[in-house]
Amino acid sequence: MASRPIRFFHRGDIVAVEPAATTRTVLDWLREDARCTGTKEGCNEGDCGACTVVVAELAPAGCDAGDVVGGLRLRTANACLQFLPTLDGKALFTVEDLRKSDGALHPVQQAMVDCHASQCGFCTPGFVMSLWATYQHHLARNERPSRRRIADELSGNLCRCTGYRPIVDAAEHMFALPAASLDTAPVVAALEQLRGDAALASVDGAGATFLAPHTLADFAAARAAHPDARILAGSTDIGLWVNKMFRQLPALLYIGAVDELKRIEEHDGVVSIGSGASLEDAWRALVARWPTLTDVWLRFAGVPLRHTGTMGGNVANGSPIGDSAPVLMALDATLVLRHGDDLRRVALADFYTGYMKNVLAPGEFVQAIEVPLGRPRSDVRAYKISKRFDCDISAVCAGLAIERDDDGVVVAARLAFGGMAATVARAQGAEAALVGTPFDEAALVAAQHALARDFTPLTDLRASDAYRREVAQNLLRRFWLETRGDTPLGAAATSVWAMPIPANAVGATP
Repeated sequence: MASRPIRFFHRGDIVAVEPAATTRTVLDWLREDARCTGTKEGCNEGDCGACTVVVAELAPAGCDAGDVVGGLRLRTANACLQFLPTLDGKALFTVEDLRKSDGALHPVQQAMVDCHASQCGFCTPGFVMSLWATYQHHLARNERPSRRRIADELSGNLCRCTGYRPIVDAAEHMFALPAASLDTAPVVAALEQLRGDAALASVDGAGATFLAPHTLADFAAARAAHPDARILAGSTDIGLWVNKMFRQLPALLYIGAVDELKRIEEHDGVVSIGSGASLEDAWRALVARWPTLTDVWLRFAGVPLRHTGTMGGNVANGSPIGDSAPVLMALDATLVLRHGDDLRRVALADFYTGYMKNVLAPGEFVQAIEVPLGRPRSDVRAYKISKRFDCDISAVCAGLAIERDDDGVVVAARLAFGGMAATVARAQGAEAALVGTPFDEAALVAAQHALARDFTPLTDLRASDAYRREVAQNLLRRFWLETRGDTPLGAAATSVWAMPIPANAVGATP
């Protein structure tokens, strides 16, 4: 197989990196080869955010303008998880890019100094890069983010020294300093030039291969020809195999260069989410249609992980504590599977056959997730229980949906849970207890008793068997309280974010 260099924009110019180990991370390349040591290694698993960088691509037509600046889509990413070949055709920004040519600090950096927002300093470059992305996004729209929005955008960064108040103060203060907008013209020009490169095919010194087809047809052909290759999307899981388990991956097939697989479209009564669409884009599309999913969207990992990971990968990976599958099962999602030119559809509820196992045939892949629209008289909720509020793995995740007729009788129920079994699965006994009855408290209690028999959870570091059973039953009660026909509870009674901020609270804003 013929190889070509990996080409991307960095530090004001296009750089070409000869084929290195296909699983060499962006972080290792930055620190060891480019000598850009401002980017730090902390947890090396995408949790702490010390390695946060910003990756830019040419903004696709019709993409959300919220993260587009001057024709570029700017998104944070964890350099410790991203393999270097995935940068091909993109632009990379690190903390070294922020200081002005005259040596002055960027407003983000100056605000961190002014607000005493750094103590040990190890995590600071990651915070600065997340804030730099926030700064550029909001500056381009001539708006200022709220403190809540700032906190959401810092959900992928951890600070154990100063705490978040001075950092959020700095995020507000940076907009009061003289503006420093990004000159995107040379970056756009470079990426336009890189767009003409042939699809990347790389072979490292050990013979490991990395293929990055540009079209869906080419990707399907490559998958059929290399059924043993590992499909790579955002590397938010596979990156851990390399960093923590030291696994060898002799063949990688990268889905991230196929624009057709990043599309999210409505057609024939469904919203179709391409398997290459980022978690952020996929969740945004779902929340636009089902606003009650907002909390789970914002709590699904941190922002850099949602920027790089994909919903298709989260589903195909099949982790029993993956948060996408319970919600998608509640929405009655179907997977479009492809082998070569052949397509078939499988209900997500029928996709998993065991722990980390599924019905995919050799050479087959998930092309899209289809979620039906327009369910009449339906109620949908999703709840995530974890030890830490932001950027944490679920102990239990529930996706719950019921449909009722005009008399209030349940005609369909889809109650899906993650963390309760070897796979994400629906609670068939609890569903059966609800269908055909009014959704009253008696039906709820019957469903709770059935739910206790639907699963035999494990006890692990996140939660005990008994805790998971009780929490799952309690979440079903919360669902009833929020959707019951008689005086359902409003958001102010169930969500801390719906409560007004006391006027004397620290950092309160009008």
